[in-house]
Amino acid sequence: MSEILSSAFWLVVALGVLITFHEFGHYWVARRCGVKVLRFSVGFGRALWSRTDRDGIEWRIGLIPLGGYVSMLDEREGEVADADRPRAFTAKPVGQRIAIVAAGPLANFVLAVGLLYVMFVVGKPDYVPVLAEPQALAAASGFEAGDRLLVVDGRDTPTWTDAQNALLGPMVDRRSIAVEVSDADGNLVQRELRLATLDPALEESEAFRALGFVPRRPIPPAVVGAVAPGSPAAGALEVGDRIVAIDDAPVADFNAMQAALAAHPVDGPAPTLRLRIERDGKPLDRTLVPERVTPEGGTPVWRLGVAAPDPRDALLRHGPLEALPEAVKATGQLATDTVGMLWRMVTGAASLQNLSGPITIAQVANTTAARGLAWFLYFLAMLSVSIAILNLLPIPVLDGGHLLVYLIELVQGRPLGDRVLVAGQYFGLVLLASLMGLALFNDVLRLVP
Repeated sequence: MSEILSSAFWLVVALGVLITFHEFGHYWVARRCGVKVLRFSVGFGRALWSRTDRDGIEWRIGLIPLGGYVSMLDEREGEVADADRPRAFTAKPVGQRIAIVAAGPLANFVLAVGLLYVMFVVGKPDYVPVLAEPQALAAASGFEAGDRLLVVDGRDTPTWTDAQNALLGPMVDRRSIAVEVSDADGNLVQRELRLATLDPALEESEAFRALGFVPRRPIPPAVVGAVAPGSPAAGALEVGDRIVAIDDAPVADFNAMQAALAAHPVDGPAPTLRLRIERDGKPLDRTLVPERVTPEGGTPVWRLGVAAPDPRDALLRHGPLEALPEAVKATGQLATDTVGMLWRMVTGAASLQNLSGPITIAQVANTTAARGLAWFLYFLAMLSVSIAILNLLPIPVLDGGHLLVYLIELVQGRPLGDRVLVAGQYFGLVLLASLMGLALFNDVLRLVP
């Protein structure tokens, strides 16, 4: 599957799950409040599939998978029979209307907790946040090679992903922070990362590079992580085999195994290699003849057809009981980070280039799906929280705009006038279209080399 088709597929999967859950929140509370639901649609435009159930509700999937809606009986949209009037959305008390509107974003928060719960139980592989040789600001702030980031600005950082997330806000704010590390000798040390000295003109991506935090990449062991079909290793080696020696020379890690192959001139005859391996604790001997291959744009090399194991050395995992409160905590942190970044964009502290549209979402969906189930669940949780918060913004046509209107009605004891509502709808549509256009423009800019 090409990258474009794969990205499109995972985009549809991601948005399909999140939109369905969001709209189901509206639907479920509306039914509990006695509102007559006319249509439940995932996607806009021409119907690709539809059916009507025994309650008269049309269930449909639209051609454009960038949103959805639940259509309810509403006196503002046409004549309502006297018998159905008590079941109209507009006939319900304002408290129930608020509950119906708020149920969509709330469903996305609940979904995020569920997704993160499964992620924690499955386990998300990542890297331990250990520094290689620090550069730039990190070196000037006193960080040293071998430092393991434990706590960044008060947030625990068991993985590099956690460390990057914790650094983002203070970096944008140019606010110096305390970082607790375990140095190469295992001593706990408090260091100050002087983010206030960063050039304020640097964009976020440039600022991250200017931090000088160079991750230490662990060297994979000499263990078979995968065997290519039809390769010299096929049938002779298995996933999990440990390469102990090649031609009686000990092999310390996967890099040493590659070096042993590279020691044979590629312009000569194919060498016959004697491998000593360990499988399930038992020693075995294998004889392999590597094949000569030429990587695209590279030079010829000898290849056995084995790949290194996953080099990630951290696994973010919790037991079934511990995972639930951790999932709730992580959802709250995602919400805090999202609101903080939105506020920084509104105030100009962060660039509007951080807005992403469907192209970027599709690319990230494809990338995280390739990393494994746990990473894709994490991405879905982040996107679900973002959708919830964006929908709560007080913009007419969004859930937040409707909530604002109903809260005003609750306070003043009467609904807003039709002219105000219509003007608000037009303003909301223009603002939403502008934001979507900007996000799509950012997507296109990211594609330009």
